[in-house]
Amino acid sequence: MRQVCAMLCRMSFLEELFGAVEQAVQLDPATRQRLLASIAIILGLWLIRFLVLVVVNRRSDDVRVRYRWKKSTQYLAVTVAVFALGVIWIQGFSSFATFLGLLSAGLAIALKDLVANFVGWAFILWRRPFEVGDRIEIGGTAGDVIDLRIFQFTLLEIGNWVDADQSTGRVIHVNNGRVFTESLANFTMGFDLIWNEIAVLVTFESDWKRAREILAEIAARHGAELSETAEAKVRQAARKFMIFYSKLTPTVYTTVRDCGVLLTIRYLCDPRRRRSTEQAIWEDILDAFAASDDIDFAYPTQRFYDNLTEGKPGANPIQSGNDT
Repeated sequence: MRQVCAMLCRMSFLEELFGAVEQAVQLDPATRQRLLASIAIILGLWLIRFLVLVVVNRRSDDVRVRYRWKKSTQYLAVTVAVFALGVIWIQGFSSFATFLGLLSAGLAIALKDLVANFVGWAFILWRRPFEVGDRIEIGGTAGDVIDLRIFQFTLLEIGNWVDADQSTGRVIHVNNGRVFTESLANFTMGFDLIWNEIAVLVTFESDWKRAREILAEIAARHGAELSETAEAKVRQAARKFMIFYSKLTPTVYTTVRDCGVLLTIRYLCDPRRRRSTEQAIWEDILDAFAASDDIDFAYPTQRFYDNLTEGKPGANPIQSGNDT
């Protein structure tokens, strides 16, 4: 109520100020009416938007809901104001469409980058390749979307010199037009989970089968809960995208490298918890391998191998009688 009274006081003050200006510059009655109507429209739209945001803020504590209402009412108020002021100030509003078409053609040539950014903004609102709060990567730049404007959207950067997709603290502004020219990856669209892998290298002398069992047990302990919820999310995402997986539970793959046997854990995780899940899994791996005498980590080293004393009898050319 106080704010409404304050606004009425401002209007009376504006009328007094406008009367003084009119006496100074000698405005004609038609221009005076147009100015008053313009000011009334702007103040009316501002008041309506203010009241709508007050109601939204009282009924919802969700930051995303408040942000969407704030942006939507801002865009709507600006659009209504432009057309309303056009009706007031442009004689014969029917000719305004022709003027707007010629102006748009000129702007499309002279300001093609701004036009591309504006069209990119409309595309983002229409197709929604991402929303505020999503984690995306575009053109090698990754981050969380924290703002969306007509010509740019803003990212809170992750990665770069910081490992495991954690925030760098930098705010990056990206032109909306880049959604047409560069690849866009969304970490959180689909079923809100990503696959992560942890590679563990053990020596050839280690009991790699036992090591694989230990890793599978650790992965299941950390990823079983997410695998259960992922099935429902995949079914939901499949209604919109061609997403399907035959297996969502954690698994361990076996590969041979020059330094030893490579065991790779593959599991689902929240995009924003990749580093914390890796830490928890690695701590369990270190504890489990430390308690196993027949399992050692492998690393680049130099070794001399004597096939006569260390090799298998069947692979030894002398003992197998293949010595020429």
